[in-house]
Amino acid sequence: MSRHFFAKTLSGLLLTALLTLTFATPVAAAETRQGDHIVIAADEVVADDLYVAADTFTLDGAVQGDLVVVASLVTINGAVEGDLMAAAQTIIINGQIADDARLAGAVIFVSPEARIGGDLISACSSLETRPGSTIAGDLLNGSNQALLAGVIGGDARVGANGLEVRGEIEGDLEAYVGEASQEYPYLPPIPEVSVTIPLVRPGLALDPEARIAGDLKYVQSTDLEIPSGVVSGTVNRTPPALSEQDGSPLRGEREPRTTAEKVGAWFLDLLRRAVTLILIGLLLAWLAPRFLPALGRKIETRPLPSLGWGVVASAAFWFALLVILLATFLLALFFGALTLGGLATVSALIGLLLMVELVIAFVLIASWLTYLIIGALIGRLILNAVKPGLGEHRIWPLLLGVVLLAIASKLPGVGWLIGLLVILFGLGALWLQGREALQPQPSA
Repeated sequence: MSRHFFAKTLSGLLLTALLTLTFATPVAAAETRQGDHIVIAADEVVADDLYVAADTFTLDGAVQGDLVVVASLVTINGAVEGDLMAAAQTIIINGQIADDARLAGAVIFVSPEARIGGDLISACSSLETRPGSTIAGDLLNGSNQALLAGVIGGDARVGANGLEVRGEIEGDLEAYVGEASQEYPYLPPIPEVSVTIPLVRPGLALDPEARIAGDLKYVQSTDLEIPSGVVSGTVNRTPPALSEQDGSPLRGEREPRTTAEKVGAWFLDLLRRAVTLILIGLLLAWLAPRFLPALGRKIETRPLPSLGWGVVASAAFWFALLVILLATFLLALFFGALTLGGLATVSALIGLLLMVELVIAFVLIASWLTYLIIGALIGRLILNAVKPGLGEHRIWPLLLGVVLLAIASKLPGVGWLIGLLVILFGLGALWLQGREALQPQPSA
């Protein structure tokens, strides 16, 4: 894969993650819309950047700037003269994107009429580009499965369990795929999808009518039978690393890896982390819109107590885990001494279940909720510094802060410290909020 491709990928992911263009000086002039069902009619032209938060969004008209949208269903029938940045359960591209498209969702569908003038960078469960569709630039995709039947004008780099190529790739193809020996692909259930999801078998498959003008590089344990004339360049297969225990393939642990591959893997991991945080945060903002801002203000007004109580909360978790473990052991020992084997087994199972639930709850809170709390706070402070009142929006502070925090927590050398502080401050805010909620309210 060329350095030019990775440089473009790097810059594209940075733009997506940081959302710098979204919150730079044009913010004051940009147009925002939010609601349940937002439609830009066919005769409507938005003469600026457009930011949308909705349940469903349909573009039949035109956006003369960038389009940033977060929704459950995004349908682009019209034209976007700038970049498209979208996060949704289902994204359907029927129209024209003049520049790059950066998409994250469960299902991404690029129809035969779609035209993307730049790169397509996507993270999803299923990606399909139909015959007749055109991506003028490069394709970077991380997904469970991908079916590429359109034209890709540049290079393609895909990491997927199953990848099938039926169309044209004018550059190189680099594929990291699952094992073709797997009998059935796995797709998690995706409710209320408005397009048909194709079934792509694990591994890499090349249709006899497909064409790759450049080189083919793929990671798989067995050689692929390549139809004659499909690949114009060289073909290079790299076997996956094998486990020392059972000889099974180790995904993502190839040796040696180039610097470009390491950078690409780092940003793919960053993209997955940021997208997951954003989707969870949007769901939480919809269910409890005041929850995250209230906890953020708790940290803002009481930073030291939040940090201190965060340490206490962490210690309390380990102490509770130890207490449950000891109680389970003692109860099982007691009932066993009384020859009550049934009760001993039940007490052991109950104790194990409690420990598992406690660990799961703590991991979810520490890994996700604390990042949402601190991210929403950071985004609010930054946006209010750019323009007073802008940080009080329900969506934009969360998007900006969460992604910036995801990037900061992955910085070499200091990422672990940032992550630790995020967890402690977030736990402290939750602890303080819980204490206040449990205090008896004064009678009127």
